[in-house]
Amino acid sequence: MSLVVITGSNRGIGLELCKQYKNKGDHVVALCRKTTPELDSYGVEVVTGVDISSRDALEKLTSYFEGKKIKLLINNAGIQRNEDLDTLIYDSMIEQFSVNALGALRVCEKLLPFIENGGKIANISSRMGSVSENDLGGNYGYRMSKAALNAASRSLAIDLKEREIAVAILHPGFVKTDMTNHNGIMTTEESAKGLLKVIDDFKIGDTGNFLQFDGEKVPW
Repeated sequence: MSLVVITGSNRGIGLELCKQYKNKGDHVVALCRKTTPELDSYGVEVVTGVDISSRDALEKLTSYFEGKKIKLLINNAGIQRNEDLDTLIYDSMIEQFSVNALGALRVCEKLLPFIENGGKIANISSRMGSVSENDLGGNYGYRMSKAALNAASRSLAIDLKEREIAVAILHPGFVKTDMTNHNGIMTTEESAKGLLKVIDDFKIGDTGNFLQFDGEKVPW
């Protein structure tokens, strides 16, 4: 039984990933700020009070995972605010950067001592973090924060190669969640099913690649 750790696990894609990994037979630790009745019903191990925008709030993870070995860490937690050139709110953009980019790095920093050699890290990014595919403009904070997450993930892939920890950068698709006001084109179940397969198939030779839920490469 592998130990799988998932952030942002109380709703949306993270919640569905918890369900599918639990059904697969893995031991799932769900990290979130607050739990939900649905998450509690899955029978996974829930750790609340985990605010990835605060390094201090993550301190408890060190003692919590003492003596444990993590096979897979999924950095799924994220936020999205919508800004265009006429409505730039810099505090909001900084908040997105802190959660979407630095948040994943904070979690990695705390949990790296517990990730087993040969394990995996999957950072949930977005095609909106692709520079070459940006032909619509807008969404400054979200696009910038996801591009920063991609850059950090590539560095992690290089720095962790010696430990054979494979780092995947993943686009989950345009999913019907609260973040998209449920205007997506696919369900969380469909997205999570695809992500799970991509992660399962992901090897150290793939480390640092930017892929979407069906395994297709995403341009930088």
